[in-house]
Amino acid sequence: MRCDRIWRNARLATLAPGRPGLGTIEDGLLACRDGLLIYAGPAAEAPASLQALQVEDCEGRWITPGLIDCHTHLVYAGSRANEFEQRLNGVSYEAIARSGGGILATVTATRAASEAQLLAEALPRLDALLAEGLTTIEVKSGYGLSLDHERRQLRAARALATERPVTVTTTCLSAHATPPAFSGRPDDYIAEVCDVIIPALARDGLIDAVDAFCEIIGFTAQQTRRVFEAAKANNLRVKLHAEQISNSGGASLAAEFKALSADHLEYADEEDVRAMAAAGTVAVLLPGAFYFLRETKLPPLDLLRANDVPMALATDCNPGTSPLTSLLLTMNMAATLFRMTVDECIAGVTRAAAQALGMADRIGTLEAGKRCDLAIWNIDRPAELVYRMGSNPLHARIWGGS
Repeated sequence: MRCDRIWRNARLATLAPGRPGLGTIEDGLLACRDGLLIYAGPAAEAPASLQALQVEDCEGRWITPGLIDCHTHLVYAGSRANEFEQRLNGVSYEAIARSGGGILATVTATRAASEAQLLAEALPRLDALLAEGLTTIEVKSGYGLSLDHERRQLRAARALATERPVTVTTTCLSAHATPPAFSGRPDDYIAEVCDVIIPALARDGLIDAVDAFCEIIGFTAQQTRRVFEAAKANNLRVKLHAEQISNSGGASLAAEFKALSADHLEYADEEDVRAMAAAGTVAVLLPGAFYFLRETKLPPLDLLRANDVPMALATDCNPGTSPLTSLLLTMNMAATLFRMTVDECIAGVTRAAAQALGMADRIGTLEAGKRCDLAIWNIDRPAELVYRMGSNPLHARIWGGS
């Protein structure tokens, strides 16, 4: 059986659902052909006929699936370091937003930037993530808040995949905030999002899903419902920023629409979690925002565990509440702040993150038939990926077999 490449003498964390824990295999072998894994398992059980043009001796290194960042706002212009300083002096995130800062400050900077500028500013952020083994990333719009500006932001996001070897999936987050032109008229803006922006971006092929900010400083559950109905009418899956600073009914609404994910969830209650479990909606936890905003209300981890809701982790990379470009540090924060286990953290940036993007059939585990996206690590045990801060043990990153 011919293949393009074999990795032998490797310890595998396959994350395969049929194996316990991380699905570890001590003496493992991977074989790739045409960008897909054709074998992933114990070396002793590999077909004797396997032959490859290139055989890599991993010298006992660990291999995990390539890392996945399933919630980012990576493409934007400008900085909000001034707001960081304000919060250090006691001003709340909500007060900053209501005074014209927050999301709208980034909207102003992003609207003023060209597509080329947006791409140029995003690439260093992407490079930091790639250097830690990232192979797939989700990028949201939401800093344009008009059709032309949202389109520009999304084109820049799509262009990332032409500049770097990475898989990019894009999400329309036009329902992020009410833009100045619609000040005091959020319902009219939601009508614009539903009737104009989402259909146009869908026709352009620029979006894979639709998101909204359902919060007391964002949009109501009823307004969010209209956004979800528009997404459904355009054959797009949905996800949601939900229950970050209040319980606004977002998580249950997301479950009603069988959303891919509900994200943040600090204020989600038992009813929300049960609804998510029944709908198959993934919980995306964002410890970077929790840390950066110095929050104290923890997501309902025990409820999520008890109801078998998959828990993904992501950087939430954005200029205002989580200027984070490290999935390794994200895992450490999840462990220290949320008390997630090593297995939960690693699954959170691989298998569960793939589920949160609706891509679990293609990525997120080391299994035959999956895309050959790998991260090869200079570590003695998987816990080191979660344990260290400011250390990057990546040996090699493989995207599509290359």
